[in-house]
Amino acid sequence: MPAEHLLPDDICLLAQQVVTANTEAGRKVTVAESCTGGLVSAALTEVPGSSAVFERGYVTYANSSKEEMLNVSSDIIETFGAVSIACVWAMAQGALERSGADVAVAISGIAGPGGGTDTKPVGTVVFARAKKSSSDGGQPEGEMRKFDGSTRAEIRRQATLCALELLLP
Repeated sequence: MPAEHLLPDDICLLAQQVVTANTEAGRKVTVAESCTGGLVSAALTEVPGSSAVFERGYVTYANSSKEEMLNVSSDIIETFGAVSIACVWAMAQGALERSGADVAVAISGIAGPGGGTDTKPVGTVVFARAKKSSSDGGQPEGEMRKFDGSTRAEIRRQATLCALELLLP
């Protein structure tokens, strides 16, 4: 990567690996981002040749945008919250259905400094990955992580790295 890239080196190096691996695998990827606000998309498009892999990205920060752009049910958001496995599963599935991608990753979380609760403290981030064709019948995979970070930027950096890892074949 050239020294003039805009994002931290660890993110740029991992994005390069994602683009290379998915190019070799012949896969297109899409992302649905909330708390990362487009950082995953930015990391992928920082890589020369990423157009061979990166199909599109959705930045759905507001709950209404998750509903409108990705067809996330308002019932899911009202029942489980935007920072839930159920929500990111729906986001990933919606991104996959609305794109020409083979795999989608969705991210939602609480980057802080406010907004956390006892059950979902600052640093809670949920991820899901959905694939168009897979041995599991295309069912999304999900996980909840708790990132320790002293700043909003650090939590978003860690979430971006995790999302990029999920895009590796």
